[in-house]
Amino acid sequence: MNPHHDGPLAGPSPWLLRWAHLLQPHSRVLDVACGSGRHLRYLYSLGHQVTGVDLDIAAARAAVPGAELIEADLENHPWPLSDGHKTRQFDAVLVCNYLWRPLWPSLMASVAEGGVLLYETFALGQERFGRPRRPEFLLRPGELLELCQSLQVVAYECGIDSEPPRAVQRIAAVRDTSTGSTAPTRSLK
Repeated sequence: MNPHHDGPLAGPSPWLLRWAHLLQPHSRVLDVACGSGRHLRYLYSLGHQVTGVDLDIAAARAAVPGAELIEADLENHPWPLSDGHKTRQFDAVLVCNYLWRPLWPSLMASVAEGGVLLYETFALGQERFGRPRRPEFLLRPGELLELCQSLQVVAYECGIDSEPPRAVQRIAAVRDTSTGSTAPTRSLK
C-alpha cells in the first residue's frame, strides 16, 4: 500500500465511480497495485468477482476478505497472471495511481473481449504538486490514448485535478472487436 495514493479510509476513485456502469453484472475484475483494497471493496459490494495484485496485500485482505489476492512484485518478476503461454483475462482491469510501462503488454492482454480498461494515474506536471516527481512515473501527454489505440475509448482526460491538486491522465476504454470497428458501443451514463 502506498500512503501517497490510498489510505485505509480512502473511498474509491471518482473516475471508477463515474465509469463503473461500463462493467457487466458479476464481472471478473482485476485491480492492479490494489493497495489498501479501496476499489476491490467497492466493486465487491456491487457483486463483482474481484482479484487484486500488489506487493503487499495485507491491507486489502483485511478490507475485502472475499477477494482473490495475489502478492507479487510487478516490477521485478514476471506477470503473475500468465503461465508464459496464456494470460488470464478479466472483464475489467483497473489501474489507479500506478505506472510501470513494462507491464502494459500484460495489462492489455488481461482485458477480455468486451472487457473494460479503467486507468488513472499521474501525468507530467505532477512534480509541481508532490510525489511522484520522476518522469518515469509520470505519463506523457496522450500516452494513455496511445496505449489504447486498439480499444474503443469511451472517455479520456488529461489535466489538473483539484481534490487533491494533482496532474492526471485517465482513460475508460473497451475491447470490442466483434464489430470490427472502434465506433462507440457503450453509454456515457
